[in-house]
Amino acid sequence: MAATILPLMTPEGRDPASAVRLSLAPVGSAPLLLDGAWWPRSRDLAAELPALTAVLDPLWGWITRVTVNPAQWPVVPRKVPVAGHVVKVGWFRFEQDPHELLLLSYHPGRWNLLVVPPSTPPATAAWLMAAAGDPRRAATASRLMADAARLTATAGGDRAGEAVRESEGGPAAGVPDIPSQSRVTGTARPDRPEWA
Repeated sequence: MAATILPLMTPEGRDPASAVRLSLAPVGSAPLLLDGAWWPRSRDLAAELPALTAVLDPLWGWITRVTVNPAQWPVVPRKVPVAGHVVKVGWFRFEQDPHELLLLSYHPGRWNLLVVPPSTPPATAAWLMAAAGDPRRAATASRLMADAARLTATAGGDRAGEAVRESEGGPAAGVPDIPSQSRVTGTARPDRPEWA
């Protein structure tokens, strides 16, 4: 099954250039380490989070809390006003993967999204977004980032996914695929985060 990619989700009246770039695991897939990926346009969490919640609130229920690793976000606000409510923001320096966003909703639910760095080239970002939502792959956010860096270095630039697919006889362009992890390694994640 391929990930559901929602590249053109925009709140009413917003310019398509500001659309949320989001990829989610297929509905009904087994629990994964990552539930998808988000490719924000900047490292300004207060500016980026409202558009993300506008897309996720109807799917998952009101997003009420978010945690991040401050290594990737220059400013971590305690609260972010979004459409109709406020999202509380917490952070974990060592307990949370630096490339991951943890979301909790009003309804019982927890989701983990890979955060693709804003400056990532489009082809690499597309590979990361597809890999993060692929139910056949068990990898942490940092592991996917390391795999993408390795593939980019090996294949020479932003054509990493395409070169690997062609050399390994993988799927056609637009459906990134790399060898999956047989063992999961990564940083510990708390069952219940403490909020700042």
